[in-house]
Amino acid sequence: MFKSLIAFLTLLLIGFTANAKRDFYQIKVYHLKTEEQERKVDDFLKQAYLPALHRLGIAHVGVFKPIPNPEKPADEKLIYVFIPFKSQDDFFKLEQKLAADKAYWADGKTYLDAVYTEPPYDRIETILLTAFEKNPRYNLPQLKSPMKERVYELRSYEGHTEKISKNKIKMFNDGDEVGLFKRLNFNAVFYGEVVAGSRMPNLMYLTTFENRPDRDAHWKSFSADEYWKKLSAMPEYQKNVSKNDQRLLYPTDYSDI
Repeated sequence: MFKSLIAFLTLLLIGFTANAKRDFYQIKVYHLKTEEQERKVDDFLKQAYLPALHRLGIAHVGVFKPIPNPEKPADEKLIYVFIPFKSQDDFFKLEQKLAADKAYWADGKTYLDAVYTEPPYDRIETILLTAFEKNPRYNLPQLKSPMKERVYELRSYEGHTEKISKNKIKMFNDGDEVGLFKRLNFNAVFYGEVVAGSRMPNLMYLTTFENRPDRDAHWKSFSADEYWKKLSAMPEYQKNVSKNDQRLLYPTDYSDI
């Protein structure tokens, strides 16, 4: 029995160590109703929130907004904030650290002390993710185009069940779909399994492109790639996505990514 306990603790430690070597991500989605709310959140993120995260050692925070679609006007405004942590523990300690940061409270006073009659947002949605084994750390995109021309594509692949969703993640890791994206120069920022969010089971990833034509050309080459044709035809990877949601975004002028 003692040997069994030691074996169990060893496996637990190995699992914890493996996760510790992978990033833990938070995606905050601000849901806004008015341009005034958008301005307030932009000012808060630019002047208070990102500088505070930088002081805590989080060097790169991504802030993105949807690319407008004239044919499909949005019924709300959205701001996506991507925060990479080195561990889950760092995420859970964040609010405590921010509470002790006097500069953060001074710089973000207008937002942080907003009265209930003038809230700076409608709601905040939070998504938590663990980085894939095949891509354990986030990457900065190697792009040359102006920020306003870039296209960042946030995709989420929902699964029918937990087991089926794990199969799609296995396709990225063991099937090396991650390697395929890298070989075709998709400039992926992250790949992650959603561990908490409104749509689960789920995985998400963010790829980046110089502009819209560059994005379309990359996906065309992906569809025509011989390895993708082989991988997607494998019996073990069939019907492992129930919904593919695609969001085309652009980085704000104060985004680190």
